[in-house]
Amino acid sequence: MPIGVYISVPFCRSKCSYCNFASGVFARELVAGYVERVCTDIQRARQTASSMGGVLDRKTDSAYFGGGTPTTLMPEQIERIFGALRQEFEIAPEAEITVECAPGSLTPEMLAALVRAGVNRVSLGVQSFVDAEARAVGRLHARAVALDDIARLRAAGIANINIDLIAGLPHQTEASWQTSLDETIATGVPHVSVYMLEVDEESRLGRELIAGGTRYHAHFVPDEDAVADFYEQACATLNGAGIAQYEISNFARAGAESRHNLKYWTRQPYIGFGLDAHSMLEGPNGTVRFSTADSLEAFMAGAPLNRTSVSSRDALEETFFLGLRLTRGVDLKVVSADFGIDAEAEFGNSLRELQSAGMLQRKGDIVRLTPPGRLLSNEVFQRFLARPSSRLELSHKIH
Repeated sequence: MPIGVYISVPFCRSKCSYCNFASGVFARELVAGYVERVCTDIQRARQTASSMGGVLDRKTDSAYFGGGTPTTLMPEQIERIFGALRQEFEIAPEAEITVECAPGSLTPEMLAALVRAGVNRVSLGVQSFVDAEARAVGRLHARAVALDDIARLRAAGIANINIDLIAGLPHQTEASWQTSLDETIATGVPHVSVYMLEVDEESRLGRELIAGGTRYHAHFVPDEDAVADFYEQACATLNGAGIAQYEISNFARAGAESRHNLKYWTRQPYIGFGLDAHSMLEGPNGTVRFSTADSLEAFMAGAPLNRTSVSSRDALEETFFLGLRLTRGVDLKVVSADFGIDAEAEFGNSLRELQSAGMLQRKGDIVRLTPPGRLLSNEVFQRFLARPSSRLELSHKIH
């Protein structure tokens, strides 16, 4: 089966206050060394897969450069990584090749490099079309810059564009959020990702919110109920505009769903390179997951990979909590056939309780999250997991 390839580029022009990813601002010398390390790891991919107990197909039909901001690299560095990929993998002519981009980082030279590299999809981290909201969290672009980037991408032949939005930014109101949604729809892009602001200790804004402080405009962050309302507002607005929700955070016009991300949610094989990159491969003894270090210092020092064997029970649980992320839901009959179990008998009590609580809906053998279930998805997923805390982390790492 063709695999998906993920490349982590953890560098940014500035660190947004809400960001909880393994990314930051680093010296150019370190960036150059990082690129060489990633290329070396790509060249060693087959040996690495074998040592982890996985089998790596040479064919790939999706590649995704995430970050950080991959377009902070020099154009020749982007092309260097693509060159390494094409030496080691047979990239299908129809492959989906995505690069994440912060508005304002798409120079003419970078855009030309992306086109030469065969990039056909770009994910723009707009987050908000309201300039005051973007400035409050450290974004360096304005609305006009994002719109100009979209126009230039299309002029270069890259029309498959995703816009990222965040519900819950400081100063955001129902009216300003609607402005961002309306602007997004007006651009005509085929794909939109909507994320609710995460409050945790992994970001400066999250730590300030937890502490009850006022730095980073924390005292202007909408409360949880408002953020939930914004999410529901986005679902209604985007669905109403023909940009249909197909996953908890993702919406697309017909045929524009992210093929790469669908690999994660449907448990197809993929391999990751770079900082905090995750992989899942099939092997002679079953499925194996492995990941790189989440510290740049440790990664560059050659920290060993973290390997986890996936038992049949783990695979069953993943099928539920990743499959339920999708609007189409999980087919109990297919699960029963794939795992040689009676899914109804295995999970019947949880299914009935969640359905009674309004978190799940069922039609025949198909079970899906309801709108309230999407808002409380982690609580729903825990009902299908033997080790909730460790398994749920996976859901956050790969979406």
